[in-house]
Formats: sequence, structure tokens, C-alpha cells
Amino acid sequence: MSEIKTIVTIASHSALQIMKGAKQEGFRTALICLENRINVYTRFKHLIDNIFIIKEYSDIIRNETQKILLDLDAIIIPHGSFVEYIGIENLYKIESPIFGNRKLMEWEYDQWKKYELLKSAGISVPQVYNKLNDIDRLVIVKLPGAKGGRGYFLAMSKDELIMKAEKLNIDLSQAFIQEYIIGTPMYFHYFYSPIYDRLELLGSDIRYESDVDGLRRIPYNIVEPTFTVVGNIPVVLRESLLTQVFDYGEKFVKITKTKVPPGVIGPFCLEAVCRNDLKIVVFEFSGRIVAGTNLYIQGSPYSWLYFDEPMSMGRRIAREIKLAIENDALDKIIS
Repeated sequence: MSEIKTIVTIASHSALQIMKGAKQEGFRTALICLENRINVYTRFKHLIDNIFIIKEYSDIIRNETQKILLDLDAIIIPHGSFVEYIGIENLYKIESPIFGNRKLMEWEYDQWKKYELLKSAGISVPQVYNKLNDIDRLVIVKLPGAKGGRGYFLAMSKDELIMKAEKLNIDLSQAFIQEYIIGTPMYFHYFYSPIYDRLELLGSDIRYESDVDGLRRIPYNIVEPTFTVVGNIPVVLRESLLTQVFDYGEKFVKITKTKVPPGVIGPFCLEAVCRNDLKIVVFEFSGRIVAGTNLYIQGSPYSWLYFDEPMSMGRRIAREIKLAIENDALDKIIS
């Protein structure tokens, strides 16, 4: 493998954080950018050495783009747009090394695979339903992929679920139906370092979702809630909850090594609800950097416990790459 010189990602999601972190660790940077987003990213030229324009996300696997990336000695950092827009099949066609485990992103795309992985890890999860007649409580209906809550809806019964699915033109054969847990949503930002063989907690957030968060301002019977994420809010956990948070993180690392070898590499997120009895229930995971980490470009209260310097998730990724290069261990962090 040629030397890694450039950190690359798609101009979306958490790209600016990734670019800044790469610069802080001494790497060259490049972005692959859609034409209609170039106006945003050219405003941060001090962070980006090269911007390559594409017409659609799938252009990343075109021969011309692949050659550019190989010539740059690039390593690609995946984020949510890779899961949702590039597509799993195309992800495997990218010739340049990718930081992390491509196989885990395939599991992330499939709601049933996600659920089975979490359950087999011994992590507390909501009940799921594969028979509409079994629905006996409030459920949330989800779609495949990293949609940031787009298209999700709530239902209390089989009849209500079918009616809403028809109204939204949703194919229920593709839907994942899960018990809706009442409590505080919390998203835990972990980093598993193969170099240090260490699990780190680098932050936590609450996602601000439209329209469900806006409904607190008007009566609930006026608008059907939707769950599209529009932003993120920082949260620091009461310290007694950290026992569960680290336990779940360790269990996730362990199960991925068994079920999706070589296991999780670098950033991942367990997406959960904390009930009023302080039991944490995990409803999803993301096997790569999540947008909630954008809150902590100067580091979080947790990252300062590990590092005596500002450490964003983007910089932590770049630091791990640099450590792998220095220790001749790139094979531990790429796929």
C-alpha cells in the first residue's frame, strides 16, 4: 500500500469537522463535492486543499474519480451520506482504502440486521414487530438506510399503521416496526481505537427533530409528528449513567468482532432513550461518525478526560490514522 497523504470525504454531513481534524494532524485534505454545494465549502479553503466536483454521489466510483483519489494517496472517511447516497454496492467498488469497516455499514443500512446485532450483544433494545396483528402499543415505523428520521411515523394499531403508510406511499414490506420508547433520546459518540485497543466516549447529543420537537408549541392533534433531524443539542450525562454507557459500548465492540470481523473501527454511535427509571434502551446504531459530533469541534467534556488538547471526532480519526502510519499498522484501521 502506498503512503497515506490525504484525508478525503464527501462534502456533506460532518465534512468540515473531518477536514479541520485532518489539518490539525498534518494531513492534506480533499473533498468530493456536488455542484450545488460548492458555495458552502469554498468558504473554508483554508481547511481544504482540493475540491473535486461531481454531478451525483455515484460519480465517486467513476474511473476518473478513482484515479484522482489513488494519485492523492488518499484515505476516505465515511459518514452518513456514504450509507444513504453512495449505496452499499458502490461502497465496495471504491478502490482507495476506507477508514473503518465497510461491512459494518452494510449492517447499518439494514434495520433488521442492526436490531439482531444489538440484541445478540446483550444490549437492551425495544420490542420489534414482524406481524401487524401483534401491535399492542405505540410503535415507530422506520425505513432502510441513514435517512436521519425522514419518513418515520408513529402508530397505535395495525389499522392506523396501514392508513398512514398508504397516505405516505410507504411500502410496508420495506418498513421496520419498533416499539416507541418514552424517555429522553440520547446519542452516545464512541471511538474504538485498534491502535490503543481502547474504547473512548467522546461526546453525547440530543437530536432536534422536525416536526416532533416543534409540536410542543401547538396542540398535538393539529400536525402528525415527523422525525427529520434538523440539528443537534449537546448533552452531558449524569455520571451514574456512564456505567451503562460504557457497558453497552464494550458489548458492541465485542459483538462486532465476532459477527462483522474485524469489528468496529474508529467512531460509532449507539442511539438510545433513557427511561424515567434510568434504564437506557438502544434502538439503533451508526457504524461511523455521526453529525452530532459536529457540536464538539473544540472537543467535548469527555474528550478532555482523554486528551489535554481539543479533540473533535474528526481530529480523533486523523490522530488514529497518524498513529497507524507511525506504527506500521494501517491494516488495523482500513478496509
